[in-house]
Amino acid sequence: MYRVFENFVEQLSASVDAVDLHEAMASAAAGFDFPLFAYFSYPSVSGQTPRLISNYPSSWTSHYLQLRYHSHDPVILRGLQGWDTFDWGVDRPRQCLPASQQEILEKAAHFGIRGGLTMSMHDHRGRFAALTFASDQSRPPLLRSLTRYEKALQLVAINFHIHARRQLAEDCVVDGITLTPREFESLKWAARGKSAWDISQILGVSKRTVTFHLENAKAKLGVRTINQGVARLTASRQWRS
Repeated sequence: MYRVFENFVEQLSASVDAVDLHEAMASAAAGFDFPLFAYFSYPSVSGQTPRLISNYPSSWTSHYLQLRYHSHDPVILRGLQGWDTFDWGVDRPRQCLPASQQEILEKAAHFGIRGGLTMSMHDHRGRFAALTFASDQSRPPLLRSLTRYEKALQLVAINFHIHARRQLAEDCVVDGITLTPREFESLKWAARGKSAWDISQILGVSKRTVTFHLENAKAKLGVRTINQGVARLTASRQWRS
């Protein structure tokens, strides 16, 4: 556990963007025997799309965001109540949950998200985020010794949250041209050699959506190819390899 935490902190310290954050958390989650993770940042303005850094199946996350399931997700709703660390599972007794909330848990289970551990966080400005470690088991092995590791996991969540807030808040500017967060993020993944399909899996959206953002980025930057856009991104000070 100590080695996992040490490596995680080192990766976070070296991170410069959401790409690095994703890789750091995926590595830490695997070290904790959780194959899946999701960092969910609730929109500060009503109607905006939440920010999600996750390795959940993209077919689930795109569906989740498109239908705004976060408005009815019992895990998110519990997290919104305040700072908390709690475990959950689709097979747990949940008679008190409304049918719409039960349905979300059951649909997630079809994508291998059957249970996990969630840590909710609230900052002084009232902004909310939650980090979830998930598994295809309703009660993952680590939860059996949760008391022993709870503080360490909370530190992981808080450290990640601080870095994510800073990275996601940065202006998405390339050579003085402002891109949307999705355009900027898609272009950064392309700069790492990822295909549109790869990026769609990482961001939890469809390949068509990634292509749309990349095309918009190309148009704004005045280039004809993704490689030319990547070259401008690499040369700018907004991204460092």
